[in-house]
Amino acid sequence: MCGLCGALGGEGHWSTHIEDPEQAHFERRSARAYRVTLINRVLKPHRVVIEDFQAASFVLATATGKREIVQELGGVWHQAEQLSGRMIDPLDAAFLQSLV
Repeated sequence: MCGLCGALGGEGHWSTHIEDPEQAHFERRSARAYRVTLINRVLKPHRVVIEDFQAASFVLATATGKREIVQELGGVWHQAEQLSGRMIDPLDAAFLQSLV
């Protein structure tokens, strides 16, 4: 897969809205980097990592080399479960403890 679909996609997620057009580019990049950092903390116990792809989409990857492009944040959780091969229960006590 060449990834062109991800490069041409838009940022339609509610969390990407920036008020000031003058600071929009810098703030959007900074906010995306921060979200990627937080998501990686959540996915780490499941051996899945996420990377920003050209500020247009995300790439999820496993320790075994499986990779998948995700267009927006809404699809990350489902795709992480698919790649890891198991359900990720956000209320599991062990999972919550791993976030501390």
